[in-house]
Amino acid sequence: MNALKAIVVAALTVIALPVAGLAQEADVEGSKDHPLLTRMPGYYISRYEESEFDSRSFWVGEQEVKVEGRLTHILYTLKAGAKEPSRLQILRNYEAAITKIGGKVTRSDYDGSSFLKVAKDGKEIWVQVDAYITSDWSLWIVEKAAMKQDVTANADTWRNEIANTGRAVVYGILFDTDKATLKPESEAAVKEVAVLLSKEPTLNLLVVGHTDMTGDLAHNMKLSEDRAAAVVAALVGKHGVGAARLKGYGVGPLAPVASNTTDEGRAKNRRVELVARP
Repeated sequence: MNALKAIVVAALTVIALPVAGLAQEADVEGSKDHPLLTRMPGYYISRYEESEFDSRSFWVGEQEVKVEGRLTHILYTLKAGAKEPSRLQILRNYEAAITKIGGKVTRSDYDGSSFLKVAKDGKEIWVQVDAYITSDWSLWIVEKAAMKQDVTANADTWRNEIANTGRAVVYGILFDTDKATLKPESEAAVKEVAVLLSKEPTLNLLVVGHTDMTGDLAHNMKLSEDRAAAVVAALVGKHGVGAARLKGYGVGPLAPVASNTTDEGRAKNRRVELVARP
């Protein structure tokens, strides 16, 4: 009886082995292909990481570019018995997929990596295909975006800055691209400026618009002036600030606080400042 039991257990073990192997080849829980790109045939997702806001470096020719936004990393592993493609085959497939939808290859190192960029549904998306090891290769995808401003300066902070330096920078006031239309997420910062003015009834302000250096100088001067006027209009019309306490001006790109050669620098230069006036 014991001998028969041993035979049965051994047989069940042999039968279970392929099932366990198949279970290991299922996509890791919670993972999925990125909506922009499907996987190569014969692979499953063995690692999946997603971050709401992070950064990664990509290459445009010989220039390294740091891109910030939603980061997705997918590691694909070859299934047992599946035909393994060549490194070049993987890279060429993704390069073709991106160029087909209007994107471009910014750099291709055929010893392992391709760097790709595409605009899709109003988003700028960067992709690295890392296929140095063809049995385990990765997609790194960043959907470029500005960080959601969860922490903002408040009225007391700006009051102290104005008292010490005569000016305060407000980065929470945002506009549609190349327009003077306030984004809805600017409301919290605009409201806080109104709070500052209510706490300081003798304080009068110049609301000064700034742009980066991109584009025509005359256009940027006008754009910065229109943006300052939009902030003044919001403070007066929505928050009841006396119009006589505010004057809007635009100085375009003439007073940068960072280099205009990088995305990060240009973002810092696009700002609104509050300047005390008599």
